[in-house]
Amino acid sequence: MSATDASGPVLDRYRRPLRNLRISVTDRCNLRCRYCMPEAEYVWLPRRDLLTFEEISTLVDVFMSLGVDKVRVTGGEPLLRHDLPTLVGMLAAKPLRDLAMTTNGVLLADHVEALRAAGLRRLTVSLDTLRAERSKTLSQRNTHPQVLAGLASIAPAGFTDTKIDTVALRGINDDELVDLVEYARTVPAEVRFIEYMDVGGATTWSPDLVLSRADMLETLTAHYGPITPLPASDVAPADRFALPDGTTFGIISSTTQPFCATCDRSRLTADGMWFRCLYAIEGTNLRDPLRDGASFEELRQLITGRWAARTDRGAVDRLAERDRTPFVPLAMLRSNPHLEMHTRGG
Repeated sequence: MSATDASGPVLDRYRRPLRNLRISVTDRCNLRCRYCMPEAEYVWLPRRDLLTFEEISTLVDVFMSLGVDKVRVTGGEPLLRHDLPTLVGMLAAKPLRDLAMTTNGVLLADHVEALRAAGLRRLTVSLDTLRAERSKTLSQRNTHPQVLAGLASIAPAGFTDTKIDTVALRGINDDELVDLVEYARTVPAEVRFIEYMDVGGATTWSPDLVLSRADMLETLTAHYGPITPLPASDVAPADRFALPDGTTFGIISSTTQPFCATCDRSRLTADGMWFRCLYAIEGTNLRDPLRDGASFEELRQLITGRWAARTDRGAVDRLAERDRTPFVPLAMLRSNPHLEMHTRGG
């Protein structure tokens, strides 16, 4: 089977194209969300290893030559990276179909206008609760007012198609599904409920904490009435639904109904490790070849070879496991920080 179609992107072993690149610009975060970073201490990437903006731009050019047309800036918390609008401007100058960023919103109000002026097209903000005390418990930080201020700043800055990401946790915030849908109308934004995944630093993950897509739909249907599934317009991870009044929301059911069959995304860490799956144990070091003077074509061949050999179906494989426990033991995370979700980006 050929790695590429005649004029199309690189294809993996399951004929999934390389189209969507998520770029982490830092492994640091200013929150300690219990479902992602519950531990007291973490091992951080050496600052000297972090890609410069110019190196990121070069690698994006290589990925674009292989079919990537959507880029998302992530972290950690990307707004902790100094002078981030400069990178956004460099990426916005490229002929990408989409350029977006995911943020926890804490610093957003201070940067939203600069990001918009630099050419960022869309924002996704993480918001797991509307309750300040619950937010403090979940994030282990007292920053809820700043997050809400960040969300309130998005529309006035000129952004549209905003998304709110909510990790839905059984017994923790499952009583706020309706409240979050109603809040999203005011931003305005579309809320996307995410099933709790056992990837990376989710060392306290338990199947008992997973609020399934079926459970979410049952709760929302009981309140709103019949909910209509919407046809998929692309291979985005969220399945979208409409309420009787036309309000839309999404559910990312990575744990109970994985979308591995259509996954076209990969992740580049802040220090240049390239991962083809959130559940991948090993990645490909692109930083060292780049700094050692590899040519554009040599980098193309390296990326092509790795993607063409890709057989990752991490979420599907995990679903098949019995007695499922957190994916990566704590000791393994401390010896290899690239396995952390906050390192490789969500």
